[in-house]
Amino acid sequence: QVQLVESGGGLVQAGGSLRLSCAASGSIFSINSMGWYRQAPGDQRELVATIANGGSTNYEDSVKGRFIISRDNAKNTVYLQMNSLKPEDTSVYYCNVLWTRALSYTVHMSWGQGTQVTVSS
Repeated sequence: QVQLVESGGGLVQAGGSLRLSCAASGSIFSINSMGWYRQAPGDQRELVATIANGGSTNYEDSVKGRFIISRDNAKNTVYLQMNSLKPEDTSVYYCNVLWTRALSYTVHMSWGQGTQVTVSS
């Protein structure tokens, strides 16, 4: 019904940059919020950044000042610009969207397939 397609991951040197994209498609009437999570091997999935429809953002402390989350409402797409990357940022990054269908008050959650980000020392 609703799918999230991620792109932009890869291998980069420490100090470099990457830009992740996540495009949502399907029977979406409105999006409440969009965000990015990450999960390294053996760890729990953790919040990286979120952005609400009103434009307010929230960042995990370790990425503040380095990462920027943004969105394009017309394209139902969320981006994560990652600068000054560190080896500790190495993880699988997952897109997350909270959305509603027309004529419904139910909030749904969808996840992207995940994209690998590897930062070399």
